[in-house]
Amino acid sequence: QVQLVESGGGLVQAGGSLRLSCAASESIFSFNVMGWYRQALGKQRELVARISNGGNTNYDGSVKGRFTISRSITKNTVYLQMNSLKPEDAGVYYCNAGKDGMDYWGKGTLVTVSS
Repeated sequence: QVQLVESGGGLVQAGGSLRLSCAASESIFSFNVMGWYRQALGKQRELVARISNGGNTNYDGSVKGRFTISRSITKNTVYLQMNSLKPEDAGVYYCNAGKDGMDYWGKGTLVTVSS
């Protein structure tokens, strides 16, 4: 059973930074892609950033240049470094991993950005 555990959320002032972590229960190389999604109150879950097995990255336009997705193979962990945070970045951030046609999700970590 794949498990993804997020951490690192919290309250930060606008302009501040946070680093989210997603620890996987197995080698992250077993997944075709891993990513971070966020869901603001009353809105749909949306893709923020993802990284493929080969290391290719994609970002939503709203975070490009401010957020960086990375990974540690030895720690089976994917990170999301978030800089220059804006109030509209607030929400629950979920880690996602996909393999063999299946999607796996963590329980999420809350990010609150005060203006």
